[in-house]
Amino acid sequence: MDGCVARRWVVIGTTLALFAAAIAGFGFVQQQFFPNSTRIELLIDLRLPEGSSLRATQTEVEKLEAILKQEKGIVNYVAYVGTGSPRFYLPLDQQLPAPNFAQFVILANDIPAREALRERMIELFRNDFPNLRANVARLENGPPVGFPVQFRVSGPDIPTVRKYAAEVAAVMRTNPSLSDVQLDWDEQSKVLRVDVDQHKARLLGLTTQDVANFLNTSQRGLVATSYREGIESIDVMLRGDAVERDKLSLVAELSIPTRAGKSVPLGQVATVSYAFEQGLVWRRNREPTITARAQIYDSRIQAPTVTAQVEPLLEPIRAQLPAGYRIETGGAVEESAKGQSSVNAGFPLFLAVVLTALMVQLGSFSRTAMVVLTAPLGLIGVVLFLLLFNQPFGFVAMLGTIALFGMIMRNSVILVDQIEQDVEKGLSIWDAIVESAVRRLRPIALTAAAAVLAMIPLTRSTFFGPMAVAIMGGLIVATLLTLLFVPALYAAWYRVKREPAAG
Repeated sequence: MDGCVARRWVVIGTTLALFAAAIAGFGFVQQQFFPNSTRIELLIDLRLPEGSSLRATQTEVEKLEAILKQEKGIVNYVAYVGTGSPRFYLPLDQQLPAPNFAQFVILANDIPAREALRERMIELFRNDFPNLRANVARLENGPPVGFPVQFRVSGPDIPTVRKYAAEVAAVMRTNPSLSDVQLDWDEQSKVLRVDVDQHKARLLGLTTQDVANFLNTSQRGLVATSYREGIESIDVMLRGDAVERDKLSLVAELSIPTRAGKSVPLGQVATVSYAFEQGLVWRRNREPTITARAQIYDSRIQAPTVTAQVEPLLEPIRAQLPAGYRIETGGAVEESAKGQSSVNAGFPLFLAVVLTALMVQLGSFSRTAMVVLTAPLGLIGVVLFLLLFNQPFGFVAMLGTIALFGMIMRNSVILVDQIEQDVEKGLSIWDAIVESAVRRLRPIALTAAAAVLAMIPLTRSTFFGPMAVAIMGGLIVATLLTLLFVPALYAAWYRVKREPAAG
């Protein structure tokens, strides 16, 4: 084997070794779904135990309002008690109405003020507000996820599902990167049960419906009429006074009217007792499902990385699950898989269009295959730069990498086409390969440099930063490799040998 052939295979072998190293190194790149939004709003969710009243929720809200009044860097804030904020931002993770839930939307002066306030609020809820579960979150980009790390436990029996969900939550609490580990429904609600004695009720001419209507009117109120003031219509409610509604111990003493026109204490026709029941039951595919979820407050680590750390620790629990029960991964990992599947669905069409365009331009199956083989070289630079700049590989970076493959194939097409043109002009294949690489060095390098320089401002963007870093790294490394790898591959593909000098 002469020296030229040996150098050709050294170039090809080195490139393939770098590509294999990039594939292995990709496992060390943190994965991401979508980065957080750069909007200056901060969301704080407050959840009291299930069954808590609106009044109890309002009390906690007022405590937090008193603290926020003393905070700096806030333009304004609004609190929603019993419900979440209306959709003021398309990817907002809206919350269902519940008496034990409240949400604050805080508008900060700028992003540094938002981050400083976020840190103070996280520390505040770690040390204060023991009666509630809080979640401090930025707004999201992309489909709303809510808690980034989630594991769902599903099965037919609620106590069994709750048992395994508690075990999953306990495992999640062992991970130092997770905070505010909680279940989406856990505690049972306190209820007041009224068991009607049907025999006594019939003697007094009462039915179960009569008792229910009386209690609803006394505790919640009944619209008796409407009062019109200008163009406004105001309902007039008929209900018991505040003492009767606040003290449940008085329920048995409430006087219920009978058909005979007299009133008797409710305790004479019904037994009043206290009990617990499921205040909320989430179902998925008609099965009770409890989600163990947690927040990540450290911006240096991504949800898929933490999820991958927790997954192996859940295997002993999965092994103990009875038939019909399962643990599924949700959160950012699940949403990312959905986004990836949508891209994969269109990938065959994308590949067919690219191959057709290359075939029309190059007019050869072998040259088309050669150009397509150069596209993955971009992964070498992508992985290298993402690791150097500690950037995650997310949905946006993936789209940038797909675009990068097109840029690399464009350079290869330019080089291969130049070789064919030089051969048609009478140059030997060896000289055409060498001359094409030299002559196309400047235009390929200049176009790559222009693209890299254009990406520099985007590297400071939270949303487009990973994409810019991926394109920059891929273009820089792939351009250098293309100018070496494509000529070497072309010579090896067609078994081109250097012709001896004449004379």
